Amino acid sequence: MAEEHHFPCDTCGGDMRFDPGDNRMICDHCGATQPIEEDGPWAGGSIRELDFEAALRGQVDAADIEETRTVKCPNCGAEVEFEEATHATECPFCATPVVTGTGTSRHIKPRGLLPFGLEEEQARDEMTKWLGRLWFAPNGLKQYARKGRKLNGIYVPYWTFDADTTSRYTGQRGEDYYVTRTVTRGGERKTIRERKTRWYSAAGQVARFFDDVLVLASRSLPKSYTDGLAPWDLSELEPYKPEFLAGFRAEAYQVELDEGFAEARDYMDRMILRDVKYDIGGDRQRVHDISTDVRDVTFKHILLPVWMAAYRYNGKSYRFVVNGRTGKVQGERPYSAWKIAFAVILGLIVAAGVGYLYANG
Repeated sequence: MAEEHHFPCDTCGGDMRFDPGDNRMICDHCGATQPIEEDGPWAGGSIRELDFEAALRGQVDAADIEETRTVKCPNCGAEVEFEEATHATECPFCATPVVTGTGTSRHIKPRGLLPFGLEEEQARDEMTKWLGRLWFAPNGLKQYARKGRKLNGIYVPYWTFDADTTSRYTGQRGEDYYVTRTVTRGGERKTIRERKTRWYSAAGQVARFFDDVLVLASRSLPKSYTDGLAPWDLSELEPYKPEFLAGFRAEAYQVELDEGFAEARDYMDRMILRDVKYDIGGDRQRVHDISTDVRDVTFKHILLPVWMAAYRYNGKSYRFVVNGRTGKVQGERPYSAWKIAFAVILGLIVAAGVGYLYANG
């Protein structure tokens, strides 16, 4: 069965939700609150990593697998967790109307998350300020966004990877020197200094431990948006507790574990190349070969908090995302044709005025 996250209020029986402002549970019906208790296998300890190779072989403990009810948007492909009672809704990623099905999704449980730190009103204020700085944005869209339409709090899935690496390399170290020579240019003889490089063979070994290489596990938003929300303070990760999800939605991961590690390896390889060049030294470097031994790879599935707005305006969908902890905003940059035309005309008038004053000055 799909796991449901309902927390009835002890006072009135209504559903409680997670309150980002005070890091507690709150009932919107009667105002009762209660703390999120520190219990379970992670209480007071670190978040346990899972073995990557074992997971690829399908050797994941049943306790690390969960089944949730999700719906896939036919427009953007987002897979979002919904409650059992929900039958029709709007995709929080692109504002497409969605009729939910009854399908369930089996996947690796989240091991940790960053809880929401901003209330919806605070996130909307940040988004409104961001829109206000976009001079060419249509006024109608700004007004539409300011009308107080609800933002969706979404936990977006990520993978993190740890790995110990040792890399052996061969290459060359270049050391610059200068020679003076005389050249003729435009009928004149000039003395110039010309840079040259002596190259020496180089070989060696570098080692690096990678901790929490972060990889987006969603395809529902442009990666440029989610990258733009960084940095995330992963040192503040909390062990996963369903209470943190109360009142919010969680997106199921679409990037599988092996795909996520391939992206993580690309990042690792870039860092290792930088280490190798530093180890070679000199003024410039040539790297011929790098052979990397990757050991003890572990991973976590984590959730990061994003406030999201998808607005349909004049037949076009505009999406905006807000970091649920820092308030950093990313999204489409809408343009108003008449504002651009006005700016062009104004620029031509100013240019003509300057030209007239110059000609008659």
